[in-house]
This record gives sequence, structure tokens and C-alpha cells, in this order.
Amino acid sequence: MDTSTPPQRLTDRKRAAIVDAAIEEFLAAGYDATSMDRIAARADVSKRTVYNHFPGKETLFAAILNKLWEATRSGSSPTYRADVPLREQLLALLDRKLRLMNDEAFLALARVAIGAAIHSPERARDMVERLSEREEDLTVWVRAAAAAGRLSVTDPVFAAHQLHGAVKAFAFWPQITMGQPPLTAQEQQKVAESAADMFLAYYARPDDGVAPHRQQD
Repeated sequence: MDTSTPPQRLTDRKRAAIVDAAIEEFLAAGYDATSMDRIAARADVSKRTVYNHFPGKETLFAAILNKLWEATRSGSSPTYRADVPLREQLLALLDRKLRLMNDEAFLALARVAIGAAIHSPERARDMVERLSEREEDLTVWVRAAAAAGRLSVTDPVFAAHQLHGAVKAFAFWPQITMGQPPLTAQEQQKVAESAADMFLAYYARPDDGVAPHRQQD
């Protein structure tokens, strides 16, 4: 625990408790069946306090999406370096993402956001548009490596999505949709290495010196 962090004000603690209670209620009952009364009861605050912080469920949902986004941005993300092999840099980025996807709190947030968005896409549209304005760290890295001439990429966003798909197929969607357990450390390593090798085999320039790495079963 970081003792240098100042204690939260009472109003901030109540706001955080309300958001956490909303996440639990949305998970248990779904967005439509959850009432502000139930959220207030679970947060152990008055209904008036809930409305003082959030005028309605829409704003609560937006707060949850924002919390999900902030979780993906927490900590310092590895940046592109010209003096480090591409594979080493990419594995560092993927390791960070896999550790996040193994976090139960993050997965709970994702389940709420995805469930509500599936039933009512318009609820998430504005927030998604806001998030799309802020480039994700993997896209930033791909763009930088391409600008440096080390990746042959014309669309960094598309390429980053491909890499995300290769990872989430094992470390996100099975846990979100089928309740599978998080990956073990050995499984995470296997997913990261295979995804990085496939990506670099397709996008790395031949003169960059990226040697193929093949895992043995």
C-alpha cells in the first residue's frame, strides 16, 4: 500500500462505493433489472446520495466504462525503443495486457460493460467514441515501429486489432463468455510468444533481423 497517497474524502469514498455496488448489481441482475434503490442498499448509502453523484443509471454505466478504460491505462506502458529487439518489446507489451486480463476486477468490469452494450448498443456508443479518441498503447507502439521503418504496416490500428484478437481468443473471451479460469503463467507465456511471433513474421521488415521463434509442444 502506498502510504504517500492522501486519504480519500468521504464523498469520494461514497462515490467509489456506489460504482462498485452498481457493478455488483449489474452483474447479478443485469442492467435493466437493476434499480437505483438496490444500488443504494448495496452501497449502504441513501438513494438521495446516489442521485447526488449520478443522475441515473446511464451516468453510472458511463462511470463504469470510464473505470474500465482507466484500468487498461494504469501503470507505465512500455514505449517503442530503437535499441531493443522488436520481439522483446512486443512481449513486454503483451505480458502487461495478459496480466490485466487475468485480473478478476477487470473481468467483472468488462462483463458489465459488454453485457449492457450487447442489449443496448446506444448506451455505450458515446463512451466508445470518446475512448477511440485516445490511442491504445499497442497501437502507439505499432505506429512508432512502423515510422522507424522496422514494421511494414500501413494501418497501425488494424494491425494492433489483429494482435489483440490473437491474445483475447485465449485470455479474455473464454473467461468472459464461458467462465473459464484465467490462464496460468505458463499459458500466458505461450499465448504471448505465439502471438508476437505470428505478428512479426507478417509485419517485421526482413532487414530488421527478427529471427523466427517456434515453440515446441
